[in-house]
Amino acid sequence: MTSIGILGAGRVGTNLAGKLSAAGHHITLGTRNPEDAAARTSGLAPRIAFADQRTTARTTDVVINATPGDSSLDRLTGLRAELSGKILIDVSNATRDTADGMPGDLCYPGSSLAEKLQAALPDTHVVKTLNTMLFMVMTAPEILATPPTAYLSGDDENAKGTVTGLLGDLGWAPERIEDLGGITTARATEAMILIVPHILRRHGFKPVAVSLAR
Repeated sequence: MTSIGILGAGRVGTNLAGKLSAAGHHITLGTRNPEDAAARTSGLAPRIAFADQRTTARTTDVVINATPGDSSLDRLTGLRAELSGKILIDVSNATRDTADGMPGDLCYPGSSLAEKLQAALPDTHVVKTLNTMLFMVMTAPEILATPPTAYLSGDDENAKGTVTGLLGDLGWAPERIEDLGGITTARATEAMILIVPHILRRHGFKPVAVSLAR
């Protein structure tokens, strides 16, 4: 049982909060307007707490970044002291939206949001995962006909071990978790998001993941 803070109370954050809470973890959803978020998600789970993002980062052991990727670096750099010594799970993609609201160009070509976060937060263990799929697949990989892949990128092996355990709580079988290596490998998985908007435009907003086939 872990104390987990989730920064961002949109579809990604609330989806993760519900599943991790059901698995027995203590969840705090961190948002700019905790009271509004609590009212909006009142049916989510009675054990989920709400707080501002600074309090959430300070009072939990593991933190998940589910904020919009194009603004994550600025938001989380301001929480450097609160995130010191903690694991930061980054599930966001830093892209510029197109006219139809779909992900467009990468904000950090030749790098990645995860690498930028690790550089800005040197005392934090950043682990990238779950960013290669739509939010509903993150907590229910079994909904896809083809077993999807959850990729891991991070420099600290112990941190990745902790994240692997949390992925198991979300329903991910060990053989579907692919450890790519250090945090620089996140630039590969973040670039995978570029194919997703084309798939969605063609087939509609349906569960999808960019996965490894062997």
